[in-house]
Amino acid sequence: MVVIGSDHGGYKLKEEVKKYLEEAGIEYEDVGSYSEESVNYPDFAAKVAKKVQDKKAEKGILICRSGIGMSMVANKFKGVRATPCYNETTAKFSRMHNNANILGLGADYISVNEAICIVRMFLATPFEGGRHAERVNLISEIENKNMK
Repeated sequence: MVVIGSDHGGYKLKEEVKKYLEEAGIEYEDVGSYSEESVNYPDFAAKVAKKVQDKKAEKGILICRSGIGMSMVANKFKGVRATPCYNETTAKFSRMHNNANILGLGADYISVNEAICIVRMFLATPFEGGRHAERVNLISEIENKNMK
């Protein structure tokens, strides 16, 4: 299951991504926002991150104007590895090498078609493990030391 959230700047793109998820038969939960009315992006990033942290969703998608702010908020949650991606290559390697579990999309910088391709790649790409698992484990160790 995928959890998806946006602020007002990412609302329109979120609605398009949801259409793709429905067409692809991918189960999702939309935690808002539900319009283009101005909202505070940290509230929605936190909702997505908490669902991923609590394992109520395997992966998350955050959409704001840049994908950066929401990713920063999500990374404040232990066990979350959120990253903005602007093309299929960054989406692929965020999964293969970093085992990212939340995708950040910047609605001002990518088209609907690009977003769909990025989401498809992110959701379809498995974590490669191997030497990358060591590095992801190091991230977890740092997180455990520094996140009380």
